Amino acid sequence: MERSRIAVAGASGLIGSALVRSLRSDGHEVVRLVRRAPRGADEVRWDPAGRSVDTAGLAGCDVVVNLAGAGVGDRRWTQAYKREIRDSRVLGTAALAEAVASLDVPPRVFVSGSAIGFYGDTGDRVVDEDAPPGDGFLPRLCVEWEQAAAPAREAGVRTVFARTGLVVARRGGAWGRLFPLFRAGLGGRLGDGRQYWSFIALHDEVAALRHLVDTRSLSGPVNLTAPQPLTNREITGDVLGSARVVPKRLLESGFSFAFPGIEDAVRAAL
Repeated sequence: MERSRIAVAGASGLIGSALVRSLRSDGHEVVRLVRRAPRGADEVRWDPAGRSVDTAGLAGCDVVVNLAGAGVGDRRWTQAYKREIRDSRVLGTAALAEAVASLDVPPRVFVSGSAIGFYGDTGDRVVDEDAPPGDGFLPRLCVEWEQAAAPAREAGVRTVFARTGLVVARRGGAWGRLFPLFRAGLGGRLGDGRQYWSFIALHDEVAALRHLVDTRSLSGPVNLTAPQPLTNREITGDVLGSARVVPKRLLESGFSFAFPGIEDAVRAAL
């Protein structure tokens, strides 16, 4: 990637902060979207709930990456928190997509976060990007989330949806909560152990996001998961839902995983 000006929403999260570090280490100018008054030239004010963005701060950006959203596993799913999960993604994506579309010189690519929750519980059925959405709260959310990016796509901006799996990282996300259990010997499985986990190492997640930015042939949904999902029995975890998702489009576009296996991914995280 040529040195670029890149805007990142959700820059303080697990994936966003790792992406910002990676981009800056390669000399890119990164602008972070923040919900408070900016403290420097590298911050831009936005209000996802109010669907407003300081578009002047996005001027000159070649790339906009949207990774913002309330944590899915952080709190109990009350009706109120479900609304927060939904609004933080759908309204925030709509705000950014509208801002991108309004620019005199729009960015060349808009990478917007999504999730393999799009597919719902697929049991042991292998699914790729051609599969339809599943049933339930998460699939409905992901459909709305991706549809909210329509203004950017309709303005002619290449728009990519990063359907991310379970990110293997020492801190943050589902794996961050499981590592202490593994160390304590409490990582026993629930259910029959045949539920599939579609994981990706944090290193590969960041590399894949950068690959989406660089690969002009990619648009629409792309699964960001390791090529070989493992069962709950193999991982010894405690997630009952099953999603056997494979990264068909990512592999076809030439992406190479640094940590394709779960043992390597865990070692890298630790």
